[in-house]
Amino acid sequence: MPLSHPRRSALSEQVIAELRNQITSGEWPVGSRIPTEPELVEQLGVARNTVREAVRALAHNGLLDIRQGSGTYVVATSELAGVMHRRFADAEKRHVAELRSTLESGAAKLAAERRTERDLKQLDALLVRREEAWESGDAEAFVTADTSFHMAVVAASHNDVMTAMYADLSEVLRDWLRDDVGEELTPETYMDHMRLVDAIRAGDAGKAAAEAASYPFLCGPRRSVTSGD
Repeated sequence: MPLSHPRRSALSEQVIAELRNQITSGEWPVGSRIPTEPELVEQLGVARNTVREAVRALAHNGLLDIRQGSGTYVVATSELAGVMHRRFADAEKRHVAELRSTLESGAAKLAAERRTERDLKQLDALLVRREEAWESGDAEAFVTADTSFHMAVVAASHNDVMTAMYADLSEVLRDWLRDDVGEELTPETYMDHMRLVDAIRAGDAGKAAAEAASYPFLCGPRRSVTSGD
């Protein structure tokens, strides 16, 4: 439904909040192109200048990227995530890998101790989705599925601060994985995550931590008999 029409400054904030909600809710996922300016004008029932002001504000805050001739794309799910992405976009890849290892190892340990049946069902479902994405041969779909799986592992830690921090860093980690996997999926760039899920299910905190810690230090996610991704 069209938004109400309070004074202009309040209306602009209302439109910004509505667009931000589309992003944070997942309605507009990271990497997707948002509706065009005329489409947003029609959907929200506000003036073109108000929409333009809101889009520019979210672009300034790092959530959107305005690409001339192409459209406007979602690049982060929060202002902090946008800042993180810009700050670490050119970071040394090994340092990103080490950060991922540290965060995920600690989260996996906690997940093994705190996971619920709902968490395990979510991990199982995302593991299947990850396998399906791999089988499809679509590298970007695999990166998305793999990222969602690891986010679920961290969420299973039930540490809200750790989960929020990981989410804010997710685009930095996604870029690292995208570079690591490459444009084409090959057998050498695949790694089974079943052992990680099994360790979490079994409540084996030490094994879960070791599985999660091992994969980022490889040049890419390689198939192994001893480690995860």
